[in-house]
Amino acid sequence: MSSATEIQNLALKLSQRSRLKLAGELLRSLAPDSTPDEIIDEATRRESEIESGKAELLNESEFWSGIAHRQKRA
Repeated sequence: MSSATEIQNLALKLSQRSRLKLAGELLRSLAPDSTPDEIIDEATRRESEIESGKAELLNESEFWSGIAHRQKRA
């Protein structure tokens, strides 16, 4: 069993609160090197695209399918 699989198995045994904290830390470790102002600007831009109808929105099923597809490629 690989180290990543072992870590995942252990992580899944944590309480929900601990898993959320771990998930947050992992996501922060992957965050791009952006300033808070750049992140807000990007969020504002995306919000404008959604409100104007320029952005293609995903339903929940499409979102999770995309996540599963990316995990298979990794």
